[in-house]
Amino acid sequence: MKIDGSCHCGALTFEAEIDPDGVSVCHCTDCQSMSGTAFRTVVRVSEEDFTMLSGRPKTYVKIAASGAEREMAFCENCGSQIYGTNAGEGPKVYGLRVGTIRQSRQLSPKRQIWNQSAQPWLSVLDSLPRIEQG
Repeated sequence: MKIDGSCHCGALTFEAEIDPDGVSVCHCTDCQSMSGTAFRTVVRVSEEDFTMLSGRPKTYVKIAASGAEREMAFCENCGSQIYGTNAGEGPKVYGLRVGTIRQSRQLSPKRQIWNQSAQPWLSVLDSLPRIEQG
């Protein structure tokens, strides 16, 4: 599936060819603290299928629970996270942040990972009152 997206302010734009079956929700504590919310939704894409069209993201290297270094890329203007990938040499696999993808409504998660860190209140969301705009 061909997708395109951008950071919130539009300084960074990208396109990619993705497999929509590769959409995951990650509940790890790093994803929670770095996204500022209960989980992060990503879709994996190989280096050859991902192109930055404009701008150059700022990067931050974090150490994952496994000890692996992960390069996190974000817009230095608005702070939108664009992707995470393996740091250093070797072929890259990007975890694109689904919220930055224009076609995000078509990208339903197919799996969840790091569930032991999931917030226990997530199951009550469907029962909460809804306000369509706010």
